[in-house]
Amino acid sequence: MNETAPQDPTASFRLDGKVALVTGGSRGLGRSMALGLARAGADVVIASRKLASCREVADQVEALGRRALPIACHVAHWPDLESLANQAWRAFGKVDVLINNAGMSPIAPSSVETSEELWDKVLGVNLKGPFRLTALLGSRMAAGSGGSIINVSSVASIRPTPQTAPYAAAKAGLNALTVAFAHEYGPKVRVNCIMAGPFVTDAARFWVHSDAFKEQASRAFALRRAGDPDEIVGTALYLASDASSFTTGAVLRVDGGNP
Repeated sequence: MNETAPQDPTASFRLDGKVALVTGGSRGLGRSMALGLARAGADVVIASRKLASCREVADQVEALGRRALPIACHVAHWPDLESLANQAWRAFGKVDVLINNAGMSPIAPSSVETSEELWDKVLGVNLKGPFRLTALLGSRMAAGSGGSIINVSSVASIRPTPQTAPYAAAKAGLNALTVAFAHEYGPKVRVNCIMAGPFVTDAARFWVHSDAFKEQASRAFALRRAGDPDEIVGTALYLASDASSFTTGAVLRVDGGNP
């Protein structure tokens, strides 16, 4: 009897020949994911507001033997997103993986003191931008050979606080968009969401090192700590690759067991 040689279980996680676009890719979770996807074989478009920061990560991607394209973009501005999508498509002829990671989470002293400008800014970056970029690239993916879209949400979307209400509302909306786009662009495009807990990034470094957070984590979190940015890469790689070929419309918590 002929026996079929066992397949390499790690092969489906490879991204050789794929092109990934990561917003907010110049630092924090975005940087870790951009480099992680490059190590898995993908060429990477790095987008954020500061071109110099994007170039630094692009240099690191190229040092891994992959192609990289740094692009300055403000995700709350739809003309910027149209330019971003067009530049990426012209450079590589396709985008196989989109990670909507760019975000901002300012703290408001109270709801009544939350200005219209702050509300619009938070919703623009965290919700309006991902909606438009997903529409622009998801429609092209669906018309072509398909792809994977990953939204980066937050546990604040299911555990809002008064100080983070606009941010929590935006991220809850992003959870909803994940499901809506999964149906709109399926079956060729899979759309999933990483609901991130606290990570030690530049934006949150002082907060997660505070005595108050350490006390909360030691008492309530299953892993008793915040995450390292590189600890999100495995989840992103799973969702970006064929390893998750039957996963779409999912919102996956990566939060250290935050109850």
